Amino acid sequence: MFVCVCSAVSDRQVERALDEGADTLDALAAKTGAGACCGSCRPLLLNLIDEHRYTPALAA
Repeated sequence: MFVCVCSAVSDRQVERALDEGADTLDALAAKTGAGACCGSCRPLLLNLIDEHRYTPALAA
């Protein structure tokens, strides 16, 4: 699913960037382009950042 239509960034791309340490809106924009244009996806990106931050990693 696209989370940023302006930059054609999917939820998977955002999750990958979060896993790689992009944990702010600016870092996500720099890594993926999401949130760098119109900004309408920024609330969703903030939610994804929060979910990633507070979701315990699953044990392998």
